[in-house]
Amino acid sequence: MSETMNRRSFLRNATLMSAGVWVGTTKDQSANDKLNIGIIGVTHRGGDNLNGVQSQNIVALCDIDERYLAEAKQRFPNAKTFYDYRSMLEMKGLDAVVISTPDHHHAPATSLALHAGLHVYCEKPLTHTVHEARTVSQLAKKYRRVTQMGTQIHAENNYRRVVEIVQSGAIGEVSEVHTWVQKVWAGNRKPTDTPAVPAYLHWNEWLGPAAERPYHPDYLPATWRGFWDFGCGTIGDMACHHMDLPFWALGLRYPSTVSAEGPKLDPYVTPNWLNVHYEFPVAGRKKPVKLTWYDGERTPPILTEKGLPNWGGGNLFIGDKGMLLADYGQYKLLPEKDFAGFQPPTPTIPNSIGHHNEWIQACKTGGATTCNFDYSGALTEAVLLGNVAYRTGKTLEWDAKHLKVKNCPEAEAFLHTGYRNGWKV
Repeated sequence: MSETMNRRSFLRNATLMSAGVWVGTTKDQSANDKLNIGIIGVTHRGGDNLNGVQSQNIVALCDIDERYLAEAKQRFPNAKTFYDYRSMLEMKGLDAVVISTPDHHHAPATSLALHAGLHVYCEKPLTHTVHEARTVSQLAKKYRRVTQMGTQIHAENNYRRVVEIVQSGAIGEVSEVHTWVQKVWAGNRKPTDTPAVPAYLHWNEWLGPAAERPYHPDYLPATWRGFWDFGCGTIGDMACHHMDLPFWALGLRYPSTVSAEGPKLDPYVTPNWLNVHYEFPVAGRKKPVKLTWYDGERTPPILTEKGLPNWGGGNLFIGDKGMLLADYGQYKLLPEKDFAGFQPPTPTIPNSIGHHNEWIQACKTGGATTCNFDYSGALTEAVLLGNVAYRTGKTLEWDAKHLKVKNCPEAEAFLHTGYRNGWKV
């Protein structure tokens, strides 16, 4: 570890600015040099991220499925292969790592990478628990690494134009936001049978920090999102994409209160629908912004009440001069008659060079990434507090400074997680 850190000593001399989003210009690496990147998770979401950074030197590949790893090795024959990312992160010569694992591995892998002096790109949600989100954002700041969470839509032009419109005051002061997605990630039951582990699968490494249990195909691939021990349900999968827009446009950070409704709590599997109510204090305003999240088949009642279009997911901003409806690729100002002839403000947010490319360029030359761990850590904390509120059945009074729920001691159990021997954050 010390040799790795010494090798990167030039990076430690960089200047930290803007809550960890600026790392200075390195003296030994130009924008034309290629990064030596290690990939943790090489298919599905990991495959998309691998494609996003394939312009660089892919020197290490890690996956728990030998079939996926063999396919990736064919594309990058010079890369070393691993089944355990802990071994990969001891490899000399790495500059950066891309993490596309199940949620329960995000913080352990990210923590190891940051301690090793590596830049990190990690899929959303940034972590599995609220406490982990704060920990890795603080580590990124401590080690002055370039970080990016995989909220790829943040780099699309539509989000940038919506942010500019909201911040221009076109719909007035926004007091309320409704955010929804008609998607479900829920488990059916805790498996009870114990089929054999497939020969190609490294179950122990997939299980990682989670408590010991037998292999079962209900857990993977992808379906792990429906189990509390591995994933964070639908809100964990999708809210970092959709809530990103109001976070950005309104300058949101940590909620003051959080409450939730859903079906009867199952201690093992995530719910098939969830409503979460947040209140966010905003500097310079007396009243908080109210944000309500809906998933599963739930949608904001106001869509039906006012005859508004339902695009399957998105955000409805409600201001004192009008409303703005937006999803990933389009927006509409409402009521339409009130905004006839509306001219959007002159763009002030530059179009992105690409979500992965932002991170790559910042790793090389210093600069800002738009979803660095300071920003995305706070977003992830808010998202995951929705699950904590649901699991406790209480309205949480959140003390962000001390990372505590002031009125609900039992919430503490859901802010943290335990780690199996050999795994930690």
